[in-house]
Amino acid sequence: MLFPKRVKYRKMQKGRTKGIDRSACELHFGTVGLKALESRWIKSSQIEAARRVLLREFKNKGKIWIRIFPQKPITFKGNEVGMGGGKGSVVGYVYPIKPARIIFEVDGVPKDLAKEALKKASSKLPIKTKIVEKEEIK
Repeated sequence: MLFPKRVKYRKMQKGRTKGIDRSACELHFGTVGLKALESRWIKSSQIEAARRVLLREFKNKGKIWIRIFPQKPITFKGNEVGMGGGKGSVVGYVYPIKPARIIFEVDGVPKDLAKEALKKASSKLPIKTKIVEKEEIK
């Protein structure tokens, strides 16, 4: 499971994930990638499940880049706890993804195998995704 080693502040407010992500909207490392089309929180366990699908499909061949990292803490209060008493304890970490963000990049395997593996990995994520390829420079 992915989670940060250290954080400056233990708890964080919810915030809003509006707009389109402009920072990682193109492939930089691999030749085939998985791009997000919706905005939502992705849990660290969901990222890990998708990563394990890719590893199982590639059978230790090729290279995988994970372009997102869950660093936003999520808190919950216990059942039947009344109002007040402060914020709940941290139960996990998420990544608030925006549309157009590249989630995974893949290289070193045939394109048809990469596309099939990314399709299976996208079924583990709670958002709509699209498989993108790097355009050849002529």
